[in-house]
Amino acid sequence: MVAQHQTALSVVGDEDSAKRRQILDGARAVFMNLGFDGASMGEIARAAGVSKGTLYVYFADKNGLFEAIVEQEVLEQGKAAFNFDLARDVETTLKDFGTAYIQLLCRPGGGSSTRTVMAIAERMPEVGQRFYNNVIALTINRFATYLDARVTAGDLAIDDCQLAASQFMMCCQASLFMPFIFQAAPAPSPAEIAGVVDSAMNMFLAAYRIKPT
Repeated sequence: MVAQHQTALSVVGDEDSAKRRQILDGARAVFMNLGFDGASMGEIARAAGVSKGTLYVYFADKNGLFEAIVEQEVLEQGKAAFNFDLARDVETTLKDFGTAYIQLLCRPGGGSSTRTVMAIAERMPEVGQRFYNNVIALTINRFATYLDARVTAGDLAIDDCQLAASQFMMCCQASLFMPFIFQAAPAPSPAEIAGVVDSAMNMFLAAYRIKPT
């Protein structure tokens, strides 16, 4: 009897999660097409294929919906597995990290959440701050920790690893991220990413690698 009850609860939970994802997918499409101000709960309900009553069971207003979308993006980007194994050489790590970072940043469909956060950050600064701290700053910190370990190992000479981490990540974005985020160009191809990341790596190592004596 207990097992049957637990199974029933599991099914209900799965259905609840699926319905919530369905609503978030619909809301994301509406926010992307109409912007935050142009979106209405009615439009979101239609896009999600649910009644307004069902929509309000899950979310009280579009602010709550938008925050849930941001949290989903935070979770998605937080899954990124960057390999900072110190057993690997610096060149391989920089190249792999730069490539994975830009692929994540410019993945098809991934720009919509970032664009919407940028558009609404002035009105909802706590949402923008949470997105920055849990996505962008978190990645910078992880990479800076790796660079600091390389400095300790005597491979790199860096005074400010946080600054150096940001520099490398920005160099990897060069000519790729801005056209993508403003929809002036599609997601970059693997060849385009490889060319920019190689250039960023060479510049970074020219500035920070310890020269043999």
